[in-house]
Formats: sequence, structure tokens, C-alpha cells
Amino acid sequence: MTALPDWMVLPPGGLSAAEYEALPEEVCRRIEIVDGAIVVTPAPRRLHQTVARRLANELEHAAGPEFAVDTDIDLRLRDVPLLNRRPDVVVYDATLPDEVVLRPQHVVLVVEVMSPGSVTADQTDKPAEYAAAGIEHFWRIESAPQDDRALTVFRYRLDPTTRAYASAGVDAAAIAVSAPVTMKVDLEDLV
Repeated sequence: MTALPDWMVLPPGGLSAAEYEALPEEVCRRIEIVDGAIVVTPAPRRLHQTVARRLANELEHAAGPEFAVDTDIDLRLRDVPLLNRRPDVVVYDATLPDEVVLRPQHVVLVVEVMSPGSVTADQTDKPAEYAAAGIEHFWRIESAPQDDRALTVFRYRLDPTTRAYASAGVDAAAIAVSAPVTMKVDLEDLV
């Protein structure tokens, strides 16, 4: 039997924000924290990473100086119990200093590229968490079961009265949007 590494042994009440921040960066890159519990996320496939990177590049080009765009970075949704996600793509306020923890009030768009091992998290858990945190836009990218390279983008916008996402469109050939940035991208260019 293999013993758990020290960082996986949780204190009573789960991992705190300070304890998370004290973990080595190489550990933080592969985990998310949900209600103080460590969730180990497997390394995504190359196609997943390609889609996220290419979309991030398109968003960055469209965003201009107002917004920053990053992939796979910490997003602190709540401090107690700690809820820390690592979205595939995040568009946020470009004036945010690098040393400041990224929080929902800084973010205008979160994108998740769905993988076979993240269906429930990407379709149910994360959208509910992002909406409850007040993030205005959420996109989920899915591949067709029979063809990994056939993408569909499900776009959502926050309904401020219900704090839930409402559909803002489904794109199967190209994304053409005017919010939170104005851009048009053929989905085949992302694979």
C-alpha cells in the first residue's frame, strides 16, 4: 500500500486558503479545491490543450488592452470553505496586479473544454459555482462523441435575478459574439 503524500492529508475542516497557497506550485497545477477537499485533475489530452490555447489566443486578440486572457490558472471562488478552480480559459480585468488572487469580480468569461473525465464537473458543478460567484459569461466546449475534432460551443450568460446561467447560444461552425468581446472564430481553426 502506498502512503499519501503529506499535502493530501487534510486537516479537520478541509484545506484553508493559506494552506493551499503554501503548497508547491507543481502540486497546485494538478489540483482543484472543492469545499476544502482536494480534487486531483488528470493531465488533459493534447487536443484539449490545443483547443484551449487557440481559443485563448483568439480571445486575447479580440480583447485588446482592457482584458487579460490566461489558461489553466487559479480562480478563487470562495475562501470558506475553500473553493478554488482552474478553468481552461479565463478572461479578466487586465489591470489586476499579478500578485493579487484572481476572484470572480475580476472575471468576465470562463471557458471549460469538456473531457471524458470531466463531464459532470463541466456540465453541472462548475457552471453552478461560476454563476453563484457572479461571473457574467460561461462557455463550455464539447467534442462530438464520434469525432473529437467536431466542436460545439455552449454559451451562457448570467441572469442576475436568479444567479443562474441562461443560454446565450450554441455554436457548431463558428463563434460570432459581441460580448464580452467582439470576435468571430471558425471552430475548425481551434483543432
